[in-house]
Amino acid sequence: MLTDSHCHLDRLDLQAYQGSIEKLLRACQSGGVSRYLSVATSLDSAQTLHELVGHLPGVYMSVGVHPLQSEPQSLPDVDELLSLASADYVIAIGETGLDKYYSADTLAWQRQSFVRHAEVAQQLGKPLIVHTREAKEETLAILRDHVDPSIGGVLHCFTESWDMAKAALDLNFYISISGIVTFGNAQSLRETVRKIPLDRLLIETDSPWLAPVPYRGKKNEPRYLMAVAESVAELKSVSLEELAQATNENFDKLFKINGGDVRT
Repeated sequence: MLTDSHCHLDRLDLQAYQGSIEKLLRACQSGGVSRYLSVATSLDSAQTLHELVGHLPGVYMSVGVHPLQSEPQSLPDVDELLSLASADYVIAIGETGLDKYYSADTLAWQRQSFVRHAEVAQQLGKPLIVHTREAKEETLAILRDHVDPSIGGVLHCFTESWDMAKAALDLNFYISISGIVTFGNAQSLRETVRKIPLDRLLIETDSPWLAPVPYRGKKNEPRYLMAVAESVAELKSVSLEELAQATNENFDKLFKINGGDVRT
Protein backbone atom coordinates (compact mmCIF):
# COMPACT_ATOMS: atom_id res chain seq x y z
CA MET A 1 0.00 0.00 0.00
CA LEU A 2 1.10 3.56 -0.74
CA THR A 3 1.20 6.81 1.22
CA ASP A 4 0.08 10.02 -0.48
CA SER A 5 2.43 12.46 1.23
CA HIS A 6 0.69 15.58 -0.08
CA CYS A 7 -2.96 16.01 -1.04
CA HIS A 8 -5.77 18.46 -0.34
CA LEU A 9 -8.75 16.40 0.77
CA ASP A 10 -10.81 19.49 1.53
CA ARG A 11 -10.55 20.54 -2.13
CA LEU A 12 -11.70 17.25 -3.70
CA ASP A 13 -14.99 16.95 -5.56
CA LEU A 14 -17.04 14.38 -3.65
CA GLN A 15 -20.06 14.34 -5.97
CA ALA A 16 -19.11 10.94 -7.38
CA TYR A 17 -18.95 9.67 -3.80
CA GLN A 18 -22.33 10.97 -2.63
CA GLY A 19 -20.57 13.73 -0.73
CA SER A 20 -18.76 11.23 1.50
CA ILE A 21 -15.04 11.55 2.18
CA GLU A 22 -15.18 8.03 3.64
CA LYS A 23 -16.43 6.60 0.33
CA LEU A 24 -13.67 8.39 -1.54
CA LEU A 25 -11.04 6.99 0.80
CA ARG A 26 -12.44 3.49 0.36
CA ALA A 27 -12.02 3.90 -3.40
CA CYS A 28 -8.44 5.05 -2.81
CA GLN A 29 -7.84 2.03 -0.59
CA SER A 30 -8.99 -0.21 -3.44
CA GLY A 31 -6.49 1.63 -5.64
CA GLY A 32 -3.59 0.83 -3.33
CA VAL A 33 -3.41 3.96 -1.14
CA SER A 34 -3.83 3.61 2.61
CA ARG A 35 -2.39 6.79 4.16
CA TYR A 36 -2.67 10.47 3.40
CA LEU A 37 -1.20 13.77 4.49
CA SER A 38 -3.85 16.40 3.78
CA VAL A 39 -2.19 19.78 3.53
CA ALA A 40 -3.73 23.09 4.58
CA THR A 41 -3.36 26.16 2.37
CA SER A 42 -4.86 28.70 4.79
CA LEU A 43 -5.83 28.96 8.43
CA ASP A 44 -9.47 28.57 7.44
CA SER A 45 -8.70 25.42 5.48
CA ALA A 46 -6.78 24.06 8.45
CA GLN A 47 -9.89 24.42 10.59
CA THR A 48 -11.96 22.76 7.86
CA LEU A 49 -9.49 19.88 7.70
CA HIS A 50 -9.74 19.31 11.44
CA GLU A 51 -13.48 18.89 11.02
CA LEU A 52 -13.20 16.80 7.85
CA VAL A 53 -10.36 14.38 8.62
CA GLY A 54 -9.62 14.64 12.33
CA HIS A 55 -11.56 11.45 13.00
CA LEU A 56 -10.42 9.43 9.98
CA PRO A 57 -7.98 6.51 10.28
CA GLY A 58 -4.94 6.77 8.05
CA VAL A 59 -5.30 10.52 7.50
CA TYR A 60 -2.85 13.08 8.84
CA MET A 61 -2.83 16.80 8.24
CA SER A 62 -0.65 19.89 8.22
CA VAL A 63 -1.27 23.51 9.16
CA GLY A 64 -0.03 26.43 7.08
CA VAL A 65 -0.69 29.28 4.68
CA HIS A 66 0.25 28.76 1.02
CA PRO A 67 2.63 31.37 -0.45
CA LEU A 68 0.29 32.03 -3.38
CA GLN A 69 -2.33 34.28 -1.83
CA SER A 70 -4.28 36.54 -4.18
CA GLU A 71 -4.22 39.47 -1.76
CA PRO A 72 -1.82 38.77 1.10
CA GLN A 73 -2.32 41.14 3.98
CA SER A 74 -1.39 40.28 7.54
CA LEU A 75 1.09 37.52 8.22
CA PRO A 76 -0.17 34.22 9.64
CA ASP A 77 -0.72 34.56 13.38
CA VAL A 78 1.80 32.48 15.32
CA ASP A 79 -0.58 31.70 18.17
CA GLU A 80 -3.25 30.53 15.72
CA LEU A 81 -0.75 28.36 13.87
CA LEU A 82 0.37 26.83 17.16
CA SER A 83 -3.20 26.20 18.28
CA LEU A 84 -4.28 24.62 14.98
CA ALA A 85 -1.16 22.44 14.93
CA SER A 86 -1.51 21.09 18.46
CA ALA A 87 -3.40 17.86 17.62
CA ASP A 88 -1.29 14.72 17.42
CA TYR A 89 -2.49 13.96 13.88
CA VAL A 90 -1.05 17.30 12.70
CA ILE A 91 2.38 16.07 11.69
CA ALA A 92 3.76 19.01 9.70
CA ILE A 93 3.74 22.77 9.23
CA GLY A 94 2.91 24.18 5.80
CA GLU A 95 2.65 24.34 3.03
CA THR A 96 4.71 27.47 2.94
CA GLY A 97 7.57 28.67 0.76
CA LEU A 98 8.39 30.95 -2.16
CA ASP A 99 7.00 31.24 -5.66
CA LYS A 100 8.49 33.76 -8.08
CA TYR A 101 6.90 32.13 -11.12
CA TYR A 102 3.31 33.02 -10.29
CA SER A 103 3.64 35.78 -7.71
CA ALA A 104 7.00 37.53 -7.63
CA ASP A 105 5.27 40.78 -6.62
CA THR A 106 4.41 39.34 -3.19
CA LEU A 107 7.88 37.94 -2.52
CA ALA A 108 8.51 40.08 0.57
CA TRP A 109 5.29 38.81 2.18
CA GLN A 110 6.08 35.25 1.11
CA ARG A 111 9.52 35.45 2.67
CA GLN A 112 8.21 36.76 5.99
CA SER A 113 5.47 34.13 6.07
CA PHE A 114 7.98 31.38 5.24
CA VAL A 115 10.23 32.41 8.11
CA ARG A 116 7.27 32.54 10.48
CA HIS A 117 6.23 29.00 9.51
CA ALA A 118 9.81 27.82 9.99
CA GLU A 119 9.86 29.29 13.48
CA VAL A 120 6.58 27.54 14.36
CA ALA A 121 7.93 24.26 12.99
CA GLN A 122 11.03 24.70 15.11
CA GLN A 123 8.97 25.42 18.22
CA LEU A 124 6.79 22.33 17.70
CA GLY A 125 9.51 20.05 16.37
CA LYS A 126 7.42 19.28 13.29
CA PRO A 127 8.80 19.10 9.72
CA LEU A 128 8.19 21.88 7.22
CA ILE A 129 6.34 21.37 3.92
CA VAL A 130 7.86 23.69 1.32
CA HIS A 131 6.49 24.92 -2.00
CA THR A 132 9.23 26.40 -4.17
CA ARG A 133 9.23 27.58 -7.77
CA GLU A 134 11.92 29.63 -9.48
CA ALA A 135 13.21 30.79 -6.09
CA LYS A 136 16.14 28.44 -5.57
CA GLU A 137 18.61 30.67 -3.76
CA GLU A 138 16.01 32.47 -1.62
CA THR A 139 14.40 29.19 -0.58
CA LEU A 140 17.67 27.50 0.31
CA ALA A 141 18.82 30.57 2.26
CA ILE A 142 15.75 30.40 4.49
CA LEU A 143 16.15 26.66 4.97
CA ARG A 144 19.78 27.15 6.00
CA ASP A 145 19.06 30.05 8.35
CA HIS A 146 15.76 29.05 9.93
CA VAL A 147 15.26 25.26 9.82
CA ASP A 148 16.87 22.84 12.24
CA PRO A 149 18.35 20.00 10.14
CA SER A 150 17.42 17.52 12.86
CA ILE A 151 13.76 18.33 12.12
CA GLY A 152 14.01 19.02 8.38
CA GLY A 153 11.10 18.84 6.01
CA VAL A 154 10.16 18.19 2.40
CA LEU A 155 10.27 20.06 -0.89
CA HIS A 156 6.92 19.00 -2.26
CA CYS A 157 5.84 18.63 -5.90
CA PHE A 158 9.48 19.07 -6.83
CA THR A 159 10.21 20.36 -10.34
CA GLU A 160 13.52 22.17 -9.86
CA SER A 161 17.09 21.18 -10.74
CA TRP A 162 19.28 18.41 -9.37
CA ASP A 163 21.53 21.11 -7.87
CA MET A 164 18.64 22.37 -5.77
CA ALA A 165 17.61 18.86 -4.81
CA LYS A 166 21.17 18.07 -3.72
CA ALA A 167 21.36 21.26 -1.63
CA ALA A 168 18.07 20.39 0.06
CA LEU A 169 19.18 16.82 0.72
CA ASP A 170 22.29 18.21 2.40
CA LEU A 171 19.97 20.14 4.74
CA ASN A 172 18.17 16.90 5.68
CA PHE A 173 15.16 17.59 3.48
CA TYR A 174 13.23 14.98 1.54
CA ILE A 175 12.07 15.39 -2.05
CA SER A 176 8.48 14.59 -3.00
CA ILE A 177 7.53 13.70 -6.57
CA SER A 178 4.09 14.32 -8.03
CA GLY A 179 2.31 13.31 -11.23
CA ILE A 180 4.37 15.87 -13.13
CA VAL A 181 7.02 13.15 -13.43
CA THR A 182 4.70 11.36 -15.89
CA PHE A 183 4.26 14.39 -18.18
CA GLY A 184 5.78 14.29 -21.64
CA ASN A 185 7.75 17.50 -21.11
CA ALA A 186 9.26 16.45 -17.77
CA GLN A 187 12.43 14.75 -19.00
CA SER A 188 14.74 16.91 -16.88
CA LEU A 189 12.70 16.06 -13.77
CA ARG A 190 12.94 12.37 -14.59
CA GLU A 191 16.70 12.67 -14.82
CA THR A 192 16.73 14.36 -11.40
CA VAL A 193 14.56 11.61 -9.89
CA ARG A 194 17.10 9.03 -11.06
CA LYS A 195 19.74 10.83 -8.97
CA ILE A 196 17.77 11.29 -5.75
CA PRO A 197 18.57 8.55 -3.22
CA LEU A 198 15.67 6.15 -2.73
CA ASP A 199 15.80 6.68 1.03
CA ARG A 200 15.02 10.39 0.59
CA LEU A 201 12.06 10.19 -1.80
CA LEU A 202 8.36 10.67 -1.15
CA ILE A 203 5.48 10.45 -3.62
CA GLU A 204 2.32 12.54 -3.76
CA THR A 205 -0.66 13.50 -5.89
CA ASP A 206 -1.12 17.15 -4.85
CA SER A 207 -4.75 16.35 -5.68
CA PRO A 208 -7.07 17.77 -6.89
CA TRP A 209 -4.39 19.20 -9.21
CA LEU A 210 -1.78 17.65 -11.51
CA ALA A 211 -3.42 14.36 -12.42
CA PRO A 212 -0.74 12.00 -13.75
CA VAL A 213 -0.74 10.29 -17.12
CA PRO A 214 -3.01 8.48 -18.04
CA TYR A 215 -5.53 10.61 -16.12
CA ARG A 216 -4.58 14.00 -17.56
CA GLY A 217 -7.59 16.26 -17.92
CA LYS A 218 -9.36 14.74 -14.95
CA LYS A 219 -9.53 16.13 -11.44
CA ASN A 220 -6.80 14.39 -9.51
CA GLU A 221 -7.51 12.07 -6.59
CA PRO A 222 -5.24 10.16 -4.20
CA ARG A 223 -6.25 6.90 -5.90
CA TYR A 224 -4.18 7.99 -8.92
CA LEU A 225 -1.00 7.82 -6.82
CA MET A 226 -0.27 4.37 -8.24
CA ALA A 227 0.60 5.95 -11.60
CA VAL A 228 3.17 8.18 -9.88
CA ALA A 229 4.59 5.23 -7.96
CA GLU A 230 4.93 3.11 -11.10
CA SER A 231 6.77 5.89 -12.92
CA VAL A 232 9.17 6.56 -10.04
CA ALA A 233 9.82 2.84 -9.53
CA GLU A 234 10.76 2.50 -13.19
CA LEU A 235 13.08 5.50 -13.00
CA LYS A 236 14.76 4.10 -9.88
CA SER A 237 15.01 0.57 -11.37
CA VAL A 238 13.21 -1.00 -8.42
CA SER A 239 10.02 -2.98 -8.12
CA LEU A 240 6.77 -1.26 -7.19
CA GLU A 241 6.86 -3.13 -3.89
CA GLU A 242 10.35 -1.80 -3.11
CA LEU A 243 9.29 1.72 -4.00
CA ALA A 244 6.22 1.47 -1.77
CA GLN A 245 8.25 0.15 1.15
CA ALA A 246 10.92 2.82 0.81
CA THR A 247 8.55 5.76 0.48
CA ASN A 248 6.41 4.51 3.37
CA GLU A 249 9.49 4.19 5.56
CA ASN A 250 10.68 7.65 4.49
CA PHE A 251 7.29 9.12 5.40
CA ASP A 252 7.42 7.45 8.82
CA LYS A 253 10.95 8.67 9.47
CA LEU A 254 10.39 12.27 8.41
CA PHE A 255 7.06 12.71 10.16
CA LYS A 256 7.92 10.58 13.19
CA ILE A 257 5.21 7.97 12.62
CA ASN A 258 5.77 4.91 14.80
CA GLY A 259 5.79 1.60 13.01
CA GLY A 260 3.66 2.67 10.05
CA ASP A 261 0.80 3.72 12.34
CA VAL A 262 -2.39 4.39 10.38
CA ARG A 263 -4.35 6.12 13.16
CA THR A 264 -6.77 3.25 13.71
